[in-house]
Amino acid sequence: MKICVIGLGYVGLPLLFSLTKKFNVTGFDISKKKIDQLQNNADYTGEVSNKKLKKINFNVTNKKSELKNFDVYIVCVPTPVFKNKNPNLNFIKQSSKIVGNAIKGSKLKPVIVLESTVYPGCSEEICIPIIEKYSNLKLNKEFYFGYSPERINPGISKHKLNNTTKIISSSEKTSLKKLKKIYRSITKKIYVAQNIKTAEAAKVIENIQRDLNIALMNELSMIFNRIDINTKDVLKAAATKWNFSNYEPGLVGGHCIGVDPYYMSYLTKKIGLNKNNMILAGRKTNEYMNNFIIKNLFRLIRLKGMKLKKSKILILGYTFKENCNDVRNSKILEIFKQLKNKVDKVDLFDPIARNDQELIYFKKNILRKLDYKKKYNAVILAVKHDYFIKMNVKKILSLCDNNKLFFDLKGVFDKSYSVFRL
Repeated sequence: MKICVIGLGYVGLPLLFSLTKKFNVTGFDISKKKIDQLQNNADYTGEVSNKKLKKINFNVTNKKSELKNFDVYIVCVPTPVFKNKNPNLNFIKQSSKIVGNAIKGSKLKPVIVLESTVYPGCSEEICIPIIEKYSNLKLNKEFYFGYSPERINPGISKHKLNNTTKIISSSEKTSLKKLKKIYRSITKKIYVAQNIKTAEAAKVIENIQRDLNIALMNELSMIFNRIDINTKDVLKAAATKWNFSNYEPGLVGGHCIGVDPYYMSYLTKKIGLNKNNMILAGRKTNEYMNNFIIKNLFRLIRLKGMKLKKSKILILGYTFKENCNDVRNSKILEIFKQLKNKVDKVDLFDPIARNDQELIYFKKNILRKLDYKKKYNAVILAVKHDYFIKMNVKKILSLCDNNKLFFDLKGVFDKSYSVFRL
């Protein structure tokens, strides 16, 4: 069985490497830079070391002409939102067109599988019609369509592709058997959804639920900060009850939790149900957290008798989550933008962040290493990387001036060391 994985990012690459152990697989990405890096045994996502890459026998290309005659095409492309928060389906549309052209004239009855997060009904409304148009083939006659939402957790995590339940669905039973064979070979457990739309819905609500729970913790954190009790202490006590769900406050960035609620919100408006207050309630709270942190930073700087305009700030960590090199939609970088014109200097340091094109705006402020002789009016530990956890807290405090304004946002160290935490 020949398989083609389209889109070699944080979802597509782990899938490619896993499938390569069992099948004849080719990875495709429109980015020549990504393909060149992979062919030189460098994984830009940081998920696989160069040493391990050299041992994996894989094939990748950026040439559309090499996408003919595959039995299965698995699409793993980004699904972001526009500035107005409407779904940006350009990558979905582009990949559907690429697949449509690739299977034109095919006698193999290929299966096209989408793994990207979308709103329920998107596959049937957007992907399938485009594939039919460019292939001149008909669904369930000359090709089949499936949906198997990704559950990739980038960075250091116990939840990986091989030990995470994989939802699968398809447009008809024959192709579903093929998908069972493929995914059972790389994951311990699969779950067959009733249909494609159900599988799409299951994926998108996973992150909406998480967004809402984190928003609740963020709102409670703001209350507890005002009445001077420690949020972590409260959660630790509450967690002694058997049915308490343990979530923590924090900055919600990245390309999943902070995006998916807008896909469902878009659908509710599309079908004439404008009552989606609960879905977006979490977004409002989580988007406000940047301002909450900055307001407390400014308050404490002024309380110490320092002038805001002359202040120097150091931010430790700027990826969107801990132990992950991905900087896309990082809320810490948004905090930087808000601080930049209000204080004298803001430096950024992250030992594992990927040097993306997106970081050009921040280039002058990014430190390659820490200078412990340099003193800052405030230091913000923003991301709970293992690197920072292993650092001696006194080493971090040595970067502060005599006022010791240390913001430990995630409560990495004992509360006695910091003046603020969520």
